Amino acid sequence: MSPPRIHLRPTMLSDLDYVVSVEQDGANRPFITPWERVQHEGALRFPDSRHFIIEAGPALERAGFVIFQGCRNPHGSVELKRIVLARQGQGKGLGREALRLLKKMAFTQLHAHRFWLDVKALNVRALKLYESEGFVVEGRLRESVRITAEGADGYDSLIVMSMLDREYQARVALGEEAL
Repeated sequence: MSPPRIHLRPTMLSDLDYVVSVEQDGANRPFITPWERVQHEGALRFPDSRHFIIEAGPALERAGFVIFQGCRNPHGSVELKRIVLARQGQGKGLGREALRLLKKMAFTQLHAHRFWLDVKALNVRALKLYESEGFVVEGRLRESVRITAEGADGYDSLIVMSMLDREYQARVALGEEAL
């Protein structure tokens, strides 16, 4: 495997304008439910959450951000709450690289039993990525999120997906994950 092109570093308060701007970008808004800045501030302070900036390239420029929740969950169920790439980082494999780092962190550092996420059904690209990276569809929350955009007013479903620690270890044994 080649060395990673990305790095995750803890988000700082000084990064929050960037985080909010990436969420508000029209390329990302259909696929997420943006937070207010104060919600991101809370995630930085809440011990059960981890908030990271994705840095990419030789200059480690900001390329997006990630939020984990459930980091202290007594049942070992860690949630990938959000992964958002800036427009210039999309379509370059950075999301896949970030997801691999996040799985490794969830299972080796946070000792997760279950690493889970939900994704909007209309986010076909992300669904394909998660499936190709070993996540299993657990269910569908039908029409659970409101979609309001120019000329659109309706609902989308959330697809709940997860990976268990034994599934991750099987992927490691098969060389599909780096330790």
